[in-house]
This record gives sequence, C-alpha cells and structure tokens, in this order.
Amino acid sequence: MWKMTSALLPTFRVTWPLKTPGIELSGFAVGLAAVGLAAVYFFYGRRKPKGCLDPERFQDFKLVRKTRISHNVGRFRFALPTPTSVFGLPVGQHIICRGKDDQGAEVIRPYTPITLDSNVGFFELVVKMYPKGQMSHHFRKMREGDTLAVKGPRGRLIYKPGQAKAFGMLAGGTGITPMFQLTRAILENPKDKTNVHLIYANISYDDILLKDELDGFARKFPNRFKVFYVLSQPPEAWNGGIGHISKEMIEKHCPHPAPDIQILRCGPPGMNKAMAGHLVALGYTPQMQFEF
Repeated sequence: MWKMTSALLPTFRVTWPLKTPGIELSGFAVGLAAVGLAAVYFFYGRRKPKGCLDPERFQDFKLVRKTRISHNVGRFRFALPTPTSVFGLPVGQHIICRGKDDQGAEVIRPYTPITLDSNVGFFELVVKMYPKGQMSHHFRKMREGDTLAVKGPRGRLIYKPGQAKAFGMLAGGTGITPMFQLTRAILENPKDKTNVHLIYANISYDDILLKDELDGFARKFPNRFKVFYVLSQPPEAWNGGIGHISKEMIEKHCPHPAPDIQILRCGPPGMNKAMAGHLVALGYTPQMQFEF
C-alpha cells in the first residue's frame, strides 16, 4: 500500500604530522604520540566499506517503504542487509533491476537510485509507472515485504569531483534521476566547487519529479545550482519555459562551450537526438557532451 510523505530526506555523501626537543621522551609524550597515530589511522587509514552490489549476480533487496508521489509515480525504499551497510554505487552509475510483466515474463530495466552511499542501510528509487510499461507493472504490484532483484553497478560515467568547472544538464521526465544523483553528490561535497545548470522538461506540472528537492537545492546553493523548468502543457500561471527544450534555452541557461565544461543529457530517444543537434549547432564538441 502507498504511504504519503512530503519530502526526500537528503543525506549526502562527502568525498575525501612529533617534534622532540631532547633525546629523552617522557612516557606521557610517548602516550600522546600513540594516541595521535591511532587517530590518524582511524580517520585516514580506514578502508572504504564494501558495498552490497554485485556486477554479475542479481541479489534480492526487500521493499520496506512504498510512497506515492503522484498518480503514476512512486518512491521505493529497499533495505540493505544491515542498518550500516552501504549500497556501493559510484556517482554517475546505475543499477539493473529484474521483474515480471503482466504476462509473467522476465523484464530487465536500468534505474538510477536517488540516494548515495551516505544513505546507509537502504537505497531508494523514484519510478514512473506507465500504463503499458512492462517493468512498471512489476513496481505497481509491489508491496512492502516484497523483494527486488538488483545487480550493478553499470554505466560509462564515474564522477570525480572537479572533473568539470560546470555541468549543463538536459533532462526529460524520468531522465532526472541520474542528474539528481550527480547534483546531490556535487552540492554535498564542500570541496567540490562545480556549478550545475539544469534544464528539466516535462509534459505537465504534475509530471515534474523531485521538484521540492530541486527547488531546495536552488534556495540553499543559489550560486552553484540553477534550475529551469520547461513544460509542453503548462498551467495558466507559468513563468518557466514552454514547449520543448530549444537551442535558445540551452544558450541562455547552460554554460557556454569551453574545455572545462560538460553537457549531460538524459531523456526519451527523440529528445536526446534533438539535444545532440542543438549542442552541435551551439559549438559543443563531442568531448563536452555525455548521454546517459
């Protein structure tokens, strides 16, 4: 059954010498040195916890919370083996989920969690359930206590802080999830000074996923994160973009072509093709572009 909630609970991940005045050292000084060395090891010498994911083998994760966001969108929280387990998904990567369609046939689809490894003990997916979607059927029928088969990580992008001075992001519909994952990781890390410019397109206002969270980023990080919404069927009182993402919108709201910027895109195939054409026309080289 659905449970209503108001907002994602964002917890983000942050990516990361004794002078002796004489020959003799007192026992107190030796003790201090030992404590100091232990502290250095504790903070800097610990290995990163091993993640739960297996790139080759599907594993079952239990659904512990199913939250309705809109009439056809849900947020699904899955428990990891222990409350302190980490998922082990690098930023920029996705997972492969396995389920069954309405005929009982096996279906496999990629999804990007909206959580990071700083969210210990669980991971979350935001899923749009289309009326005739094969994997949508599986998620629609899931109940708390059911399990989802998952393997990973997969994907061509592994983000490293500072790999670009700024990102332009072009997202359509559920294509927001990899952009959201990356944006969270960037804004959470105080050492990462990357700026993010997002253009997010949907059909209607109700189709905008994670809007509260995106608007929260814009308020909290006004100098580092900008979002511009585009709707093809906007409400009467609408001050965002109208129609589809255009070349002019990209030129106005995204960083201009430069060796230290990257433009990311994720959406339906038709949108991705159109965006590629716009970017080439605006002078973005293939090295400046990435499609999820």
